[in-house]
Amino acid sequence: AERRRGLLARPPAPDWLIERGLSGQEAVYVHAGGCWNAGQRSRGVDRDHARRALAEGVKACPQCRPDTALGFMDG
Repeated sequence: AERRRGLLARPPAPDWLIERGLSGQEAVYVHAGGCWNAGQRSRGVDRDHARRALAEGVKACPQCRPDTALGFMDG
C-alpha cells in the first residue's frame, strides 16, 4: 500500500527536457519529455524555455524531434 501511494504521489513527467554537457554548464540537447535518448543530466523545463533554447542554438534531439513538436522553424 505504501509503494502504491508513493507511485500515485509521484509528480508527472515534464513535457520538455534540457540535457546538459559533461561540465553541467552548457545545454547540448532539447528533448521531448518521454524521449528514450535523454541523458541523466537532463532536467525538466516548460515549453517557452525549450523554444528559447532552440532559438539560441541548442540542438534538437534527432530521435524525438522536439523542434517539430514545438513548431520551431530554423532560420
